[in-house]
Amino acid sequence: MRSMVTIERHGDVAVIEIDNPPVNALSNALRQEVLAAVNAVIADGHVRGAVIACAGASFIAGADIREFDQPPGEVVTGDICNAIEGAAKPFVAALHGTALGGGFEIAMACHARIMAPDGSVGLPESRIGMMPGAGGTQRLPRLAGAMVALEMVASGRHVGAAEAVKLGLVEEIATDLRKEAVVRARALADAGHWHVTAARPVPPVDRAAFDAALAGIRKRARGAIAPGAAGEAVGWALDLPFAEGLARERARAVELRGSAQCKALRHIFHADRRAARLPEGSGRAPGAWPVKHVGIIGGGTMGSGITIALLEAGYKVTMVETSLSRAASAEARIRAVHARQYGAGRLRQAAIEDRLRRLTYTYKLDRLADADLVIEAIIEEMPAKQEVFRALSAVVRRDCILASNTSRLDINQLADQVDAPERVLGLHFFSPAHVMRLLEIVRADRTSPEVLVTALAVAGRLKKQPVIAGVCDGFIGNRILGRWWAQCDFMLEDGAFPEEIDVALEGYGFAMGPYAVADLAGLDIAWAGRKANAATRNPNARDVKIIDWLCEQGRFGQKTGKGWYDHGGARRAVDPAVHALVERASAERGVARRKVAPEEIVARVLAAMVNEGAKLLAEGIALRPSDIDVALVHGYGYPAWRGGPMHEADRIGLDKILATVKTMQHDGPDFAPSALLEEMVAAGRNFASLNQ
Repeated sequence: MRSMVTIERHGDVAVIEIDNPPVNALSNALRQEVLAAVNAVIADGHVRGAVIACAGASFIAGADIREFDQPPGEVVTGDICNAIEGAAKPFVAALHGTALGGGFEIAMACHARIMAPDGSVGLPESRIGMMPGAGGTQRLPRLAGAMVALEMVASGRHVGAAEAVKLGLVEEIATDLRKEAVVRARALADAGHWHVTAARPVPPVDRAAFDAALAGIRKRARGAIAPGAAGEAVGWALDLPFAEGLARERARAVELRGSAQCKALRHIFHADRRAARLPEGSGRAPGAWPVKHVGIIGGGTMGSGITIALLEAGYKVTMVETSLSRAASAEARIRAVHARQYGAGRLRQAAIEDRLRRLTYTYKLDRLADADLVIEAIIEEMPAKQEVFRALSAVVRRDCILASNTSRLDINQLADQVDAPERVLGLHFFSPAHVMRLLEIVRADRTSPEVLVTALAVAGRLKKQPVIAGVCDGFIGNRILGRWWAQCDFMLEDGAFPEEIDVALEGYGFAMGPYAVADLAGLDIAWAGRKANAATRNPNARDVKIIDWLCEQGRFGQKTGKGWYDHGGARRAVDPAVHALVERASAERGVARRKVAPEEIVARVLAAMVNEGAKLLAEGIALRPSDIDVALVHGYGYPAWRGGPMHEADRIGLDKILATVKTMQHDGPDFAPSALLEEMVAAGRNFASLNQ
């Protein structure tokens, strides 16, 4: 096997180069080689200083997550940090790309840090249910202060070069990184003294403010353990000697690594990447078609949001509206978003001008003749969308991909309107489209693999999380949403009130309960859908009419001041009038109201999700159980630290989920147990066995 670590002499300074593509992840084998190289440099009497550098596009971007289910290796990252920090000669870290997790911990143990202009550092362990375990929570507050360290370890955010210098995390920014690092190592050796991070005192901090900030982090984490645990460890740096804080950090990190939350977040980490590729066994993946020019049909809320996302990703965009006045309205929306980003300091004026130069507004469809991709984002009505696709087919090239931003309509009916149906698919963005991460890529019956791969590539460039779905009403996310929301309505008739269901699901980890979300989105949207689908509603299905009664009274949610809640005050408030409507629904169905416990609320919602998810898998709508988890986590607020409903079902036991599903059969044919779920329980299998 080739060595992943080499030592190169620059006179009396040694450069230790790490080369473990693609991101120099700290595998057990690499840690052993790095420690051996560090010890060799320390023992070399001809070397007065050293530089730690990396080949490729990045410094060490963290640990090798594939090894997290294995016991710790012979050498841990802390061993490398301790060897560097205790050396009798200076070590300088030359940082480029991303220096994350254990990579940043090694850099902080060095005696100086120099960063390339494109570099960034961070401790993102809390995002996968862990915390730093090689001194990150103890060294970071000594470099940047406890409040900065608290925010960084809890959020896991990356800090760019300019901010890193400002915070004291690196000493300087250099374009000729290794040359400057060698110069600094030699200068420190000549001076005969250098800073040892572990020996630095933590700068004074208002302890009450620190404790309040930590309490806020725990509250915002909504049940996730790692952010608060990492923040608490930063507090140990304020109270304990370095060695004791280091030992406690290591012990807590090992404990978290084996926790259910860490396993769930690692599942989502792998599921995200799995969802972004075609399944194994589908043959050799074709190459993506080039996409440079994108057309948008419709400049409403969704069309404008999609346009902003495309501009941010560097695409040339042409927006087509039905008139100049509607195009002007779209332009105003897009400029307003950029103005807010500028005002918040997230975007410079030059970047805004560059984006807007790449955007053209028109009402002439033939301006899309050279487009590589066109996304239709008009009203959610099939006849109107079919008319657009017929018109596009006569204008664009045959290899131009045609996509519909629909949340539920049949993509096959749109493909029927064009002369090359294999280039048609759905791209279901979530609102606001320039913010929300999930993108459902809907494959029609004739969508070609080349078009799917191209859509996945576009999603990656947009920094969206793609999930491939088949054609059905609601695709993956909205179809599951419809089932678990129906169960919530049924529980209202059974005896619960809206606020009790919201509290139970928020306690489970959702950011907002379904009725609070409904008031935020607007009840009139769901009401319009109910009326549109009334003719096709199964007469044997249980139907709760409370939303109809609310909307008939003009209670459309926050925008009208009243919905499921009263929004007349500073906060949403329980409304006795809503309770009266709920009790009326129970009476009209002849249901004797009873107490619905929070545990039952959660169990029925989860069972509804999992049962429908199993049906989606059996029908081929979802490719993998993990894709369902990705969709629910990134698009519907399912708590990531639980890993998604299918992962959570495996943890609880599919037999228990099935038992709950069977108690719901009387609610109508939509809640009949999935044959796949029954088969898996009988065979003793779990959903994880279906991921590929």
